[in-house]
Amino acid sequence: MKMTAEEKADGGSGMKVEDVQKLIQKKDEIEEQIRAYYDVLEDQGDVGMSAALVDVEGYPRADVDLYQIRTARHSISCLQNDHKAIMLRIEESLHRLHAQERAGPEGAGPRQEPMEQEAVLPPPFAHVDAVTPGSPAFQAGLRAGDEIIEFGSVNAGNFQHLQNIASVVQHSEGKSLGVAVVRSGQRVHFSLVPQRWSGRGLLGCNILPARK
Repeated sequence: MKMTAEEKADGGSGMKVEDVQKLIQKKDEIEEQIRAYYDVLEDQGDVGMSAALVDVEGYPRADVDLYQIRTARHSISCLQNDHKAIMLRIEESLHRLHAQERAGPEGAGPRQEPMEQEAVLPPPFAHVDAVTPGSPAFQAGLRAGDEIIEFGSVNAGNFQHLQNIASVVQHSEGKSLGVAVVRSGQRVHFSLVPQRWSGRGLLGCNILPARK
């Protein structure tokens, strides 16, 4: 994903909370586009990203729109790369923001840091209740007590029920999935790959809705 002139110029100036919020807004827009293309795949018989597009005799399937499916799959792959790139930029921007706070005038940090963190970190919509040692979730670094603020394309703004997370996991088997949690008041980002392992499910962790 290419940087705009405004974003390049920002590299030489101080990072602001507003800059991070703009990146988060772009991330949300990318996730919305990904969801729209997944809807296209679902409308075509829920073919997902890997269902075969030829019949048992090797001929193109006649029961689906092959052009729509190929276009949606290609677009999802490109957007997922953009999503990874912007997640890295958000993490880097947050690190820069916190570094500026630590280097700021004495006495200014303690008053500003809680306000800025509150403005940047969205509310958690779920939490990790348990993680099985050796599981994909454990290998990625998730721990019991982590409060989830992003799970792939699911965030506090579009989360409705745990089935939202289950659907993302199903569509992402074998692929890297961006997960962000709040741990000890800090945002922590993981790359989680849902996959078959010796235990149950594709994650090996128990996720519950956020505590009220």
